[in-house]
Amino acid sequence: MPQKSKGPATILAIGIANPPNEFSQEDYPDYYFGITNSQHLTHLKAKFKRMCEKSMIKKRHLHVTEETFKENPQMCDRNAPSLTARQAILATQVPELGKQAAEKAIKEWGQPKSNITHVIFATNSFVDTPAADQYLVMLLGLSPSVKRFVLRQVGCHAGGTLLRVAKAMAENEHGARVLVVCSEMSSTICFQAPDETNLLPHALFADGAAAMIIGADIVEHLEQPIYRIVSAEQTTIPNSEGSIQARLREAGLVGEIRPDVPILIGKNVESLLIESFKRIGVKDWNSLFWIPHPGGPAILDQIETELELEPSKLSTTRHVLSEYGNMWGATVIFILDEMRRKSSKEGKSTTGEGLDWGVLFGFGPGLTVETI
Repeated sequence: MPQKSKGPATILAIGIANPPNEFSQEDYPDYYFGITNSQHLTHLKAKFKRMCEKSMIKKRHLHVTEETFKENPQMCDRNAPSLTARQAILATQVPELGKQAAEKAIKEWGQPKSNITHVIFATNSFVDTPAADQYLVMLLGLSPSVKRFVLRQVGCHAGGTLLRVAKAMAENEHGARVLVVCSEMSSTICFQAPDETNLLPHALFADGAAAMIIGADIVEHLEQPIYRIVSAEQTTIPNSEGSIQARLREAGLVGEIRPDVPILIGKNVESLLIESFKRIGVKDWNSLFWIPHPGGPAILDQIETELELEPSKLSTTRHVLSEYGNMWGATVIFILDEMRRKSSKEGKSTTGEGLDWGVLFGFGPGLTVETI
């Protein structure tokens, strides 16, 4: 039996990556309706434009371009089967984008790749077998005996799920160093011509990948701790069945998000905080640094209102949403990265805005919540 670690799991490095194609949110309605030959749907386009304006997003990175649709016109036709074409793109691009983020994390970590003992790969985009975890190992040149684990179709709470699973792995085996990767290309798996049912995802979702090195019992002078993962819980919000769901169909990943999702989250978030922090004795939610998944501005507004948070508490999350959009599970890792960089620039004593304790929330289908 391998010896267990003595200390808690710790994030030792973070890396992020995006496709090179950057789209302005202000210009996106014209691009989206133009590329799908939907300019004649003036009422629908006006509605979509209002949604983009309310999204609080300035720009997003998307893998798909005009060239993509010229080569795969079926991706713009909701009645045409396009899943084969989408997966052919994702088979190379999901692992490749994950590799770019992983290489940045490994470089920051500063240790040999041979010290990586575990790999966890999460994606909602690529569903083939072998899965993206195996391709990532080959792209990075990791040991073929590295212990792999893949999370598929977990949803937007995948970032929190990755942290929870990696924490268990790192603490259960002394010396374990877990490479965690989340790579998402919603623009490829979800892109469809506009209709009344699918406007919201096209106004919010974006592409990105994030990676972390996680381990316990850090090696002093060789490894630099960033965040310590003290606890990790998962729960399903009562009476939320069907609130967020997606189905993989011939036309890609077809999702549905009910309008009451922000209210469901807002009404339940404090009970989750109480349960997580009662052992620590924290009761002032403004004394924490905050990393909630920004599913959209309405969710952030609802959390802020229900918990009477100071406006600055969600500023880092809002900034990432503005600059990158909703990249599904990778988004919270982008926020972790932005928060530690922002704290460093401002001369804070720690990576969490100068505060000792923080909370990360992952919200996704179910309605599932990961509380870290």
